[in-house]
Amino acid sequence: MEWRGAGLGAVPEEGAGLGPYGGGAYGGADSGGVTLEKVLGITAQTSSGLACNPNTSRYPPTPPGTPKHLLIMFRVGGHGGRREGESHRHAAVFPAQNGHRPAVRVWDVEERAQVSALHGHKHGVACVAFSPSAKYLVSVGYPHDMVVNVWDWKKDSLVASNKVSCKVTAVSFSEDSYFVTVGHRHVKFWFLDSSRELKINETVPLVGRSGLLGELHDNVFCDVACGRGRMSGSTFCVSSSGLLCQFNEKRVLEKWIVLKVPLANCVCLSEELIFCGCADGTVRIFQARDMRYLSDLPKPHPLGVDVTQAPPPRRPDLVYPDTIALAYDACNRWLSCVYKDHSVYVWDVGDLRNVRKVWSDLFHSSFVWSVEVYPEFEERRSCLPPGSFLTCSSDNTIRAWTLESGSARPVQGSAYSTTLLNVVYVDNNTQHLQDSSSAPDRSENVGHLDIKSGVRVMQVSPDGEHLASGDRGGTLRIHELRFMQEVAKVEAHDSEVLCLEYSKPETGAALLASASRDRLIHVLNVDKNYKLEQTLDDHSSAITSVKFAGNGDIQLISCGADKSIYFRNAQKLPDGFNFVRTHHVAEKTTLYDMDIDITQKYVAVACQDRNVR
Repeated sequence: MEWRGAGLGAVPEEGAGLGPYGGGAYGGADSGGVTLEKVLGITAQTSSGLACNPNTSRYPPTPPGTPKHLLIMFRVGGHGGRREGESHRHAAVFPAQNGHRPAVRVWDVEERAQVSALHGHKHGVACVAFSPSAKYLVSVGYPHDMVVNVWDWKKDSLVASNKVSCKVTAVSFSEDSYFVTVGHRHVKFWFLDSSRELKINETVPLVGRSGLLGELHDNVFCDVACGRGRMSGSTFCVSSSGLLCQFNEKRVLEKWIVLKVPLANCVCLSEELIFCGCADGTVRIFQARDMRYLSDLPKPHPLGVDVTQAPPPRRPDLVYPDTIALAYDACNRWLSCVYKDHSVYVWDVGDLRNVRKVWSDLFHSSFVWSVEVYPEFEERRSCLPPGSFLTCSSDNTIRAWTLESGSARPVQGSAYSTTLLNVVYVDNNTQHLQDSSSAPDRSENVGHLDIKSGVRVMQVSPDGEHLASGDRGGTLRIHELRFMQEVAKVEAHDSEVLCLEYSKPETGAALLASASRDRLIHVLNVDKNYKLEQTLDDHSSAITSVKFAGNGDIQLISCGADKSIYFRNAQKLPDGFNFVRTHHVAEKTTLYDMDIDITQKYVAVACQDRNVR
């Protein structure tokens, strides 16, 4: 089974199982391989990327504290997303952007098996929706595709199809036989002529009629939801400029409300309520029958929050993450929200005068660059609970996690998460905490905010007391791990730090080596408060790995993109150490990584030509 994706959230390739969010096994007991136990991370860029299943009894057990009703699909390359149907049994997933043969895949959630793969889009799939009976599935392609397809997915047949002339951001099926797409200056009603489809076995043209927008024709409509129950004749959509609009069954814009927010992203309905997800963590709640404003949902955490403390009181200077996606569970009356910093909250909205949080978690909002497992010590020596690990990311944070729920020590970060222990923000700039790629006017290839931002590499000291980290700007930081306080900061390199290595206790010295794209290795003395011992400049290109070896004597070995491996021995001086080069190996290919075997006799190098030497 192959896994791909940036960070700790990923989607299984074709044939792999599909488990519920936050737990469950992928691959099944008979796969004979590794079982995926938990995924820490989410990328839902629109409400298309989030759906919930109120029929919780169908799910296998998940770790304590995970809401079993919540199912989330992660992005691979493009906008991951899904909607379910047929008594919550099936999930439709579209994990492709510009990838090879993008498909809409239908999964049986209970059996964790793919039941259908529908290939009808050349460039990628923007959004999908089941019809209320779950007989049909509609899929809308990327802007280069310009196609709306209606599938009888059980027969793998394309029932109806048509072109669409603009970028579509969302689709919703009505309880009557039509569905609605919205996008850039676009609200369109599409009608299924079932009498015609029964007679003809080939694909028929899909009939579409534009919504009558009047003076609002210039808006970007970012989400749509068709009414349910008594409101089934109405269609509600939000524009990114902050309007909530209601269309009647004749496609006429009946009324609209100004939400009084700088940006709106998503809308979701129950039979009685309308929820609008907006900028700065705002979710506005309206009555569906007359669009009367009722209240706002509580705000999530402010950006840059200290997760070890109780939630701070609201202040005007605090910035909250934008609400990106909403899903309503009518059975529990729970509203699931995904925010722009990739955090997830589930709110109980059964009583709007007393809305309470059911569950939440905070994840990295950008690429995860490195994972370090915390070493095991006896309880009193350990700075972190058993089973802890650390991750660092382009979002300029280092996060400590634990998966041991039965640990004797209480989990500090329990106000926000059952797994997250602590977050270290390496600077005071909160802009990197919000994912820039989910802006409503994004192009398909939008880049992240700043190529120089983010923590690139980490290493835990052998005694478990310190964490060394290097960022993409060349700065080296040392944090003590008991309280996550910064104890040293060195502007060590001119470009990103690519590798860090502490010497093992058996070498008889406590040293830290940091190596960078700037071709330099700095050796620092841990016992002398990380004083610089020596700078080594043998390499002529980026250094990809550096390792200490030796037992009583100290060796330093490094390799890099200049195809060279350098071996050095340390000479002990009265005031420190001096490394002298003893050996140089020149290879014919770029060297990407290196490790030393447990006997300390051999060095293994991973090479660009797909060989290990």
